[in-house]
Amino acid sequence: MHTSAYIGLGANLSHERFGSPRQTLEAALAELARRGVRTVRVSPWYRTAPIPASDQPWYVNAVAEVESDLPADALLAELHAVEAGFGRARTVPNAARPIDLDLLDFHGQIAAGGAKRATLPHPRMTDRAFVLLPLADLAPEWRHPVSGLSVRALIEALPADQVALREPLGNPGQAVDPES
Repeated sequence: MHTSAYIGLGANLSHERFGSPRQTLEAALAELARRGVRTVRVSPWYRTAPIPASDQPWYVNAVAEVESDLPADALLAELHAVEAGFGRARTVPNAARPIDLDLLDFHGQIAAGGAKRATLPHPRMTDRAFVLLPLADLAPEWRHPVSGLSVRALIEALPADQVALREPLGNPGQAVDPES
């Protein structure tokens, strides 16, 4: 049985093999497909300021709807395996990274998580414009499985200091000047 899920995609460092952060994330989706995780749709891409604010490069973020026969914990393990294969080293929290793949929602399931177990929905997704804005583009009717709040209500509750700029349509991969 195919189960749909939403995954968050993010990167702010170029990859020596795959190129720009967006190219790296697109390569990660292709790698997930080779592992049996089919991409159904991908949101528009966003350029986002790091959280917390720092001098590291801006991120490229999107949300993808995927389908898989895997249960949530196995899907999370596949995401982590792709990250590791693409050189992700987990050092300090919020460090710059060439790839970040997060399991945001797994068919509305709720799970407490634990060692090598998925926490569902993702515990920090409601605090992040870089997750909620692309999720709203992809699934405007989505509701948080625990609170029941709509994605729009969650966006309205975000702090005003989070900067997320949608990349212009027709110019895929083109950097957006954060000052414009």
